[in-house]
Amino acid sequence: MGDSNPDIEMTPLIEFRGVTKVFGEGDAAVHALAGVDMIIRRREFVAIMGPSGSGKSTAMNILGGLDTPTDGAYFFDGVSVGELSLDDCALLRRHFLGFVFQGYNLLARTSALENVELPLVYRGVPVDERRRLAMAALAKVGLQGREHFEPSKLSGGQQQRVAIARAIVSAPEVLLADEPTGNLDTAKSREIMDLLTELRRAEGITIIMVTHEPDMANYADRIIRFVDGLIVADAAPREAA
Repeated sequence: MGDSNPDIEMTPLIEFRGVTKVFGEGDAAVHALAGVDMIIRRREFVAIMGPSGSGKSTAMNILGGLDTPTDGAYFFDGVSVGELSLDDCALLRRHFLGFVFQGYNLLARTSALENVELPLVYRGVPVDERRRLAMAALAKVGLQGREHFEPSKLSGGQQQRVAIARAIVSAPEVLLADEPTGNLDTAKSREIMDLLTELRRAEGITIIMVTHEPDMANYADRIIRFVDGLIVADAAPREAA
């Protein structure tokens, strides 16, 4: 856990340059991000930590193309995301980013397989091809034989595996995981973290994870800590302890 990865490419995949985010105006203005510089390299596993209101969730929303900076610039693979059209931002999310949430966000009366197929439906992938890709994604997360189970028939850990399969089915460059173990017990949390670590190794995915759990953050190459809209620490887990 937290060891340096020789496969990490040193050129930045993601870069924040002086990113600020202000909500509201005048006396009611809230500076969620107060001038953040951040680099994340291809194939890195980065954990983002910080207290409530520290700016970590705002940073994740900007990384995911769900929000835009008030000032500063966000670059994805050398492209200034702030200069993209709304359509191009949607393409960025659809083709290059995968999302995993604490609450799984699965469709309740839909099988695991159909849940995983959903991003491919939005991309217009033909039925036979998306079925093949979804089956392969479920196999990668260890859910062979569970493809036709609805979420209510799966454990919390299995539901999160379905959510991870859905996030990786379109072969994204980056997996954005927001408290992916927040609803799981310790044993299931470790299983999910082991799975993410293996997917990073096998698929070459860059992982950015928000967590409040130090034990889960220790799986990452780096831990970035936010306080009051600023990065106050950025180090390997042993150094960040």
